[in-house]
Amino acid sequence: MNGDPWASLGTIRVRLIAAMAAALLPVLVLGAIQTGLAFNHEAQRVRETLGSAAQRSAADARARMESAHILLETLAPGSVGFSCAQRLAEITERIPGYDNLIRFDRQGRVACAAGSVPPDSDRADRPWFRQARESGELVVTRDPGVAYADTPALMAVVPTYAANGRFDGALAAVVALSSLQPNTTGAALPEGSEVALVDAAGKYLSLTDAKAFAAPPEGWQGRTLSAGSYVWYAQVGGQRRVHIAAPLVGESLFVILSAESPGLFSWARLNPLSGLVLPLLTFAVVLGSVFVAVDRVVVRWLIYLQRIAALYGRGRLTVRPAQAEDMPLEIRDLAEAMENMADAIVGRDASLRDSLAQKDALLREIHHRVKNNLQVISSLLSMQQRALTDPGARAAMSDTRQRISALALVYRALYQGPDLKHVDLRPFLEELTAQLVAGESLHGPAVRTELHVDRLMIDPDQLAPLALFAVEAITNAQKHAFAGRGGALSVDFRVGGDEAVLEIADDGVASDQALAGAGVGRTLMTAFARQLRGRSELIRNAAGGVTVRLVFPTPNSSASDPEDGNQQVA
Repeated sequence: MNGDPWASLGTIRVRLIAAMAAALLPVLVLGAIQTGLAFNHEAQRVRETLGSAAQRSAADARARMESAHILLETLAPGSVGFSCAQRLAEITERIPGYDNLIRFDRQGRVACAAGSVPPDSDRADRPWFRQARESGELVVTRDPGVAYADTPALMAVVPTYAANGRFDGALAAVVALSSLQPNTTGAALPEGSEVALVDAAGKYLSLTDAKAFAAPPEGWQGRTLSAGSYVWYAQVGGQRRVHIAAPLVGESLFVILSAESPGLFSWARLNPLSGLVLPLLTFAVVLGSVFVAVDRVVVRWLIYLQRIAALYGRGRLTVRPAQAEDMPLEIRDLAEAMENMADAIVGRDASLRDSLAQKDALLREIHHRVKNNLQVISSLLSMQQRALTDPGARAAMSDTRQRISALALVYRALYQGPDLKHVDLRPFLEELTAQLVAGESLHGPAVRTELHVDRLMIDPDQLAPLALFAVEAITNAQKHAFAGRGGALSVDFRVGGDEAVLEIADDGVASDQALAGAGVGRTLMTAFARQLRGRSELIRNAAGGVTVRLVFPTPNSSASDPEDGNQQVA
C-alpha cells in the first residue's frame, strides 16, 4: 500500500461518491434556499399569530384601558367646579373597575376626586406627572409615588388644558389590577401559555404566573413598536420559553405572552425543515447506497484480484481466481487476463530457467577447463623448476607456480560452488592457506597455522586480487620467517561495517631492512591493494615477526556473518 495519506482520495469508492455528491449538490442547495425562505415566511406567520393571540388574551385589559382613556378625555374639559367630586363619584359607582377618579391642577394639587387621595407634596415632580405635562398623551404608571388604592392598581393619566391651550393639570383614573387580569383560557393560545401586562420601562404590572416570565431584553420596546410584535427566547426556571410582546395601549402599556418553546414550535418546524431534511436524507441514502454498491460490486473484487496478484508477485503462479464466476463481466475479463498472464509467465519462466541452467552448465564447464589449463601450466612450470639449477630462478619459478595455482583455485571455487557469481571467502582462504603451507612443508620444518575468518560472499573480480595478495604475504613469510625453523602463521579476516581487513602474521624475526624493502612481492601486494581500492602495510607485531595488513571497502554484494568464523589449528 502507498504510505501517502492523500492516495486514498484517488480510490474508486471516493471518486464515485464525490461524483454522486456533486450531482446531488444542486438539489441540496435548492432545498436549503427553499428552507430558508420557508423559515422566514413561517417566522413572520408565527410572529403575527402569536402576537394576535397575546392581544386577544388581553382583550379585556385593553378594553378597560381604552375605556379609561376615552372616559378621561371626555371628563377632562369639564372636570372643574363644585360638582366635580360628585360627578366623579357617580361615575365610579356606575362603571366597575375604577377605584378612584382624581382631578389635579397644574401644581399637582387635588382639585376634586371621587374618593380620598393620599397627600403627596412631590406630586408635581413625579415622572408620570411631568410626562403627562410634556407629552400631552395618556400616561400609565404602576408606581405613582404613593398608594392611591388599598389593592394593587395602576393609574392612567391624561393632561387637561385651559381655554388658552395652556396646561391646566391632569385627570387620573386609578384602575385595579384585578380588573386587568389577562385571560389564558382562549382557544387561540398555545397550551401552557401565560400572559402579562408590562409598562414601557419593562416592569410587569399584571401577570398570570410570575415563574413563567423573564425580564425583557434591552431594546425590546422599540422593536415591538416598529414591527408590531417582538419575539425572544429566555431560560426561565431551567426551562426554555418563548416570549412575544405586543403593544396594548399606545407606547405605555404592552402585553407579553410566554409559552414553552418546544411545544409551541414543534408543529411549525415540520414543514420548513422538511425542505432541508428530506434532501439531506436523500443525499445520505444515495451516498450510502453508492458506497455499498461500489464496495460489493467493484471494490471487493478488486481487493480479491489484488490478493491474487500479490501471490503471483511471490511466485505462486499456479493460483487461479476461483470466484471469477461471481464477478461482474468487466472484472471477470480482468481476472481471465490475469490468469492468461500467469500462464504466459509460467511458460516464459520455464524457458528462462532452462536457458539459465544451460548457461550455468556452460559457465561451470568453462571455469572447469580454465582451472584444468591453469593446473597444466602449473605442472609444466613445476617440471621446468626441477630442471633449473640456479636457486634464484627456481625461487622465481616457484612463486609464479603458486600464483597460478591460486588462480586455479579461484576457478575451482566458482564451478564447484552453488553460485557462479559469488564465492564464500571463509572456505576459500582456508583451502588456499592449507595448499600454500602444505607445498612448502615437504622441504622444511612444519608450520602451524591459525585462521580466523568472517563469512563474506565476494565476486570473482575481487577474489582474484585478494587471493594473489594472500599468496604474496604467505610466500614472503615462508621465505623469510619460517626458512629452516618453522613457526606459526596467523590468517585473520574481519568484516567491520564499511571496511574489511585481512591480516597475515608470522612469529619470525623481522629486520628493519625487511620492513623497508621494496621487492617484487611488496610491489605486487601494493598493486593488488589498489585494485581492491584499498591500502596495504607491513608492521612488526608483538611476537617480533611481520604482520601484513590489507584494508579495503566491503563489497556491496557481500553478506557478512556477524558471528566469528571457526578457529582452526593445523
